[in-house]
Amino acid sequence: MNLLSRLFLLALMPLAALPAQAQSLDSQPLDGIVAVVDEDVILRSELQRAVANIVGQYGGRTAQLPPRDVLERQVLDRLILIKLQAQRAATTGIRVSEPEIDGAIADVAQQNGLTIDQLRQELARDGFSFAEFRETMRDELLIQRMRQRFVQTQVAVSDSEIDAVLAGDISLGSEVRLGHILVAVPEGADSQTIQVGREKADGIRRLIDDGMEFSAAAIRYSNAPNALDGGELGWRSLNEVPVAFVELVNSLRPGETSPPVRGPAGFHIIRLHERRSVSQRMVDQYKARHIMIGVDELTSNERARARIEELRAQLQAGADFAELARAHSTDHNTAPLGGDMGWFPVDGYGSGVGAMVVRLADGELSEPFQTDVGWHIMQREGSRQQDVTESYQRAQARESIRARKAEEEWDRFVRRIRNEAYVENRIQIGDDNAG
Repeated sequence: MNLLSRLFLLALMPLAALPAQAQSLDSQPLDGIVAVVDEDVILRSELQRAVANIVGQYGGRTAQLPPRDVLERQVLDRLILIKLQAQRAATTGIRVSEPEIDGAIADVAQQNGLTIDQLRQELARDGFSFAEFRETMRDELLIQRMRQRFVQTQVAVSDSEIDAVLAGDISLGSEVRLGHILVAVPEGADSQTIQVGREKADGIRRLIDDGMEFSAAAIRYSNAPNALDGGELGWRSLNEVPVAFVELVNSLRPGETSPPVRGPAGFHIIRLHERRSVSQRMVDQYKARHIMIGVDELTSNERARARIEELRAQLQAGADFAELARAHSTDHNTAPLGGDMGWFPVDGYGSGVGAMVVRLADGELSEPFQTDVGWHIMQREGSRQQDVTESYQRAQARESIRARKAEEEWDRFVRRIRNEAYVENRIQIGDDNAG
């Protein structure tokens, strides 16, 4: 997901024209504090702008949105979590430089087909100052960086876990697209609170059975972070599905919705939208050998090119490729092997080498060509299509296990910092009872 998409999902700021009713919310004089988050605050104007963005995104489908007070609660909860995560990132020493923010803003402008000046004008038109937008970007980058560090330090995948997945019954050859509704229940809740959560989840399931669209039910009732996205979880392999729900997902047919299932965060309702097979993975591979003369402080670009042309002339005169590579190539990995690069995919040695190797016929010697490390001559020795399904599945297993564990651990971490924080909610919220 690109940065712009994440900004929309976070409901932080409208970059496109909003409907008139959404724009009018920003034009009204709004003031006051709606929440205190540790030593920071969320202003009513921030909340109203974020709500207006959600309303604008749904256009003529605003009937799918929950009542105004419930929507405000959902958006405020999201803003509170963003504040808390950005605060925690800053207190743990994570920093974002001004050039990095400039680069992220340039990416947002480019993705919207705008120049920086045009982006400024769009922001001003929607009542959002450029300084506020910079702070929004700073918070987003802080959170991204903290999550990356968290995954690197807290989430590990062992070879034995990969072996267990590959040896198990879970098929790596299929993926599922899921929807999700969460009825949250606090940790350590008493039996009465748990029963209320169970009854609400049962009520939501009945509404879906009676014809309510799953996405509309998620938007209106779910406590999950993706509620305003209609509960959409997207495509994922079964190894990316929490272990507790794999059997449940396997029991569903496309279009079916599960009964409420109790989990650590509350009661979950899962919808299997689609299931698809992942085909066999075949890649083109090439076998080649090369001689490289690197460009550095001692060897100029002109000298490197002249030297590689001399070596090519020697090869055309009958010199032994392997002997020249061992004697003259500055690629310390392949020179001892007589320049042998082995079998590699087209991108195995970078785009410059890849572009050349695909143009050569087997046995053909290239003209001198340049990459970012120096000048080369290369001889293609063979090509083949290789079945890399097994290695792909192993890599897929590693990444899917990592993604699942990262999602579970990160959700647990965010809940913990939410529970530890001082949060004072100053707006009155109505009831969103599904029953």
